[in-house]
Amino acid sequence: MHFQRFWFRGILLVISALCLNASLTFENVWPTLGVRLSSLVSVELLIVVVVLLAVYWKRSGFSRSTQHWLALLWVFLVLGRYVDVTVPSLYGRDLNLYWDARHLPAISAMLATVAESWLVALTIATVIIVPLLIYLAARLMFLCVIDSLHMAIVRRTVGVTAMAGIILATAQMFNVHVSLAPRFAAPVTHAYFQQVTSFAYEMTGAGVRALPPPATVSSKLDRVTGADVFIIFVESYGAVSWDQQVFVEALSESRKRLENDIDTTGRAVASAFVESTTFGGESWLAHISLLSGTEVRDQQTNMRLMAQSRDTMVTTFSRHGYRTMAIMPGLQREWPDGSFYGFDEVYGSKQLGYQGPPFGWWDITDQFALARMDALVYAQQPHQPAFVFFPTISTHTPFIPTPPYQSDWKRILTAKPYDTVDLDRAWAQWADWLNLGPGYVQALEYLYQSLGGYLQLRSDRDFVIVLIGDHQPPALVSGSDVSWDVPVHVIASRRALLDRLEQHGFQPGLAPAHPTLGSMHRLLPILLDAFGDRD
Repeated sequence: MHFQRFWFRGILLVISALCLNASLTFENVWPTLGVRLSSLVSVELLIVVVVLLAVYWKRSGFSRSTQHWLALLWVFLVLGRYVDVTVPSLYGRDLNLYWDARHLPAISAMLATVAESWLVALTIATVIIVPLLIYLAARLMFLCVIDSLHMAIVRRTVGVTAMAGIILATAQMFNVHVSLAPRFAAPVTHAYFQQVTSFAYEMTGAGVRALPPPATVSSKLDRVTGADVFIIFVESYGAVSWDQQVFVEALSESRKRLENDIDTTGRAVASAFVESTTFGGESWLAHISLLSGTEVRDQQTNMRLMAQSRDTMVTTFSRHGYRTMAIMPGLQREWPDGSFYGFDEVYGSKQLGYQGPPFGWWDITDQFALARMDALVYAQQPHQPAFVFFPTISTHTPFIPTPPYQSDWKRILTAKPYDTVDLDRAWAQWADWLNLGPGYVQALEYLYQSLGGYLQLRSDRDFVIVLIGDHQPPALVSGSDVSWDVPVHVIASRRALLDRLEQHGFQPGLAPAHPTLGSMHRLLPILLDAFGDRD
């Protein structure tokens, strides 16, 4: 009887240990929210076992609340492990608690808007139920572990095994190779430690780093004299759309049509890659890097820079008599950034006056924003050359539903811009969060078609369009371990301007080529030099 009980408790110990280990060593199933088991070993589990043995040796037993506190600890560690392996897979970069936490309400509201109601309800239930289930399961497993440690042979075996594992993990941490040794998972406690220290570092203000000297922002603009200049940042337009074959093939026809629209309207295009200062989100870091000529890769630098008084691309055009405008369809509140940049006019979602059916979180479509930009720029008579900054929104995650393209540009400004059948077809689309690639392709096709249609609509206009990606799409689309590169295209009828760009490394045509020209902020002096000689 004693022998059977020994083996039964031993089996429960092994099962419990394997489950506890699996709960801290699982890996993400890219590009989803799911996880899979791994063959890794948890260092935290080994340390907990050693601590339990030390407690037993000192007190000859355990208190009744031991498994309760261990279960609470395990909830903390399991959730930390999930965030640590999932966020980089979905977002393409690690979590920064200090800066990312402030965006959670807006992100949650956006996802609640575009997701189906049953999915929102399931998510809320999961947030409540999963921690409870982890707690109950962990408590049961630690109860089995603690019960088995009352046997001397188990204590000795488990103790030797745990200490050997800790020694091997330490050796691997210092890159000491040990044959046949298991691989160890990155400690969750280390991830928490990094977040806490980073949070404390930023809270104390120690993270504020000295800004570099102001960039030289100077140009006579003599190669764009009289032309309107449009800086169009395309949301999530990344190098993956040009580098990954699946996207290259899917977008080839729409790109051919855009090239034809450029050519038949008497214009040409030059293209290149630059490295964005952000990945998968926080577009404003790319915006300020280009417009100010200062490299901005974090929110702290962004805030500190905007507290300065500096020349920007906007103020350069303003000094030369340009009317400077920001067309911001995604802007739903006050935008103090506008005064830093030096815009004369800022048009947010309210000022643009969209009356059509809603698409995505911001309702407004890129084609409508283009049409409103056109109306605002050319309604003023006599015409004053305009410099326009326009960040698009229709290619924002989750890319679906994609608006229909309306060939009648006058109608796009009305309250009923689409036929019912086209609208119903578009609204019938739902994002497949396990495969956002097709939606990404569809959104870029819509962007290309809208831009090509605008070129045809205004074939008689003299304008320069700088079309540039703000960042790569999230890792859900781009994959893991990809570059931060984005394409930039300059469309113009002014040959001298395009020739100057090609001297800086741009390639003729719509297809950009590697390597990049450098980081986003280095594009500003290149563009200003192409626009004209130094003042």
